[in-house]
Amino acid sequence: MRDANRIEVKRVALVLLAACFFAAPAFARSPVPVGTFVAGANDGITDVPGVLVNHVTKISGSGPLVPGVGPVRTGATAIVPNAEVWNRRPAAATFDLNGNGEFTGSHWIDEAGFLETPIVLTNTLNVGRVDDGVVSWMIKRWPAIGVRDDVPLPAVGECDDQGLNDIQGRHVSESDVVTMLDGAHGGDFPRGAVGGGTGMRAFGFKAGIGSSSRVLPKTLGGYTVGVLVNANTGSREELTIGGVHVGHALAHELLPTLPKRAAYIAPTRGRASDGSILIVIATDAPLDAIHLRDVAKRAAIGLGRTGATSHVSSGDLFLAFSTTHVYPREGTTVQPPLEDDESRIDALYAATADAVESAIDDALFSAVTTTGANGLTFFALPYARVVPLLGRAP
Repeated sequence: MRDANRIEVKRVALVLLAACFFAAPAFARSPVPVGTFVAGANDGITDVPGVLVNHVTKISGSGPLVPGVGPVRTGATAIVPNAEVWNRRPAAATFDLNGNGEFTGSHWIDEAGFLETPIVLTNTLNVGRVDDGVVSWMIKRWPAIGVRDDVPLPAVGECDDQGLNDIQGRHVSESDVVTMLDGAHGGDFPRGAVGGGTGMRAFGFKAGIGSSSRVLPKTLGGYTVGVLVNANTGSREELTIGGVHVGHALAHELLPTLPKRAAYIAPTRGRASDGSILIVIATDAPLDAIHLRDVAKRAAIGLGRTGATSHVSSGDLFLAFSTTHVYPREGTTVQPPLEDDESRIDALYAATADAVESAIDDALFSAVTTTGANGLTFFALPYARVVPLLGRAP
């Protein structure tokens, strides 16, 4: 029996080594050109001036699931629209393609037409603790909150990472969120199996956080559109990259695996089976909530290009904000007039769809093979296997 166990361990180790060899590195960008607009310097949401990002990633333990204890494969990802978000509230709007999910604060965002807190993405059962962390961070930054000032309604979105992660443990703490928000920064940042995407998977592969950006030419305003996604959606047969049905070609390769004696039974219904996706869109185009809701709707086009069909139990929730149309808490501020040129707005719609598609590709190409609770393994998209397939695209 011991020899058999050793053989099984070696077999799994060799499979994982091979998968890691063929996977793209953690900071890889998608090799697929999408659309006609160029990407920004980081090909990420932080290409929109003033937008900050950070992660907290929690990885510990291995072996059988012990509910409430581990193994842990989870985290959170923060998007801060600007350093003074409480007092310089960016115009914002949301759109729900399919509502089997949660994005807290969205009712107030759509009622008010602006955003006044950071955006944090995490797992389904950690929403409450992450919300606490956002509130604690905001009180630390703006001590008048709840005393002489209003109170915030944090924007916290969730996807279900059970399977790889001990989701019952709610392992992202209030203090983790405070530290994460304190460290939010511009520039490049990790993608794939990090932060809120640590335990996520999409199209039968490991996925998680992806990001991309598009910059319009000067003739169309020179605006930047940046997107960040937490991808946890889609079935293998749906996966389409660059118009190529990659999922069909890889239908029987690198499927999720479990050790033979694992007791885990994958859910066949609900969020854990159908997955979900959160999409956050930032732009420096001066848009109000009406146009931002229209921008958020266009995320569905980019999602559809990847093959995802938004299953019944999928929570597909989108949020868009503008960094240049702001609502100061006190007084007024000089800001550019709202963009109303239809050709420029059409270009923003196209850039959004392109950046969403590219961000989902990025989540897949940036992720690394991950083994979680009960030995469940989701493999990274095999970079060396996929690129030749894309070369045969018409």
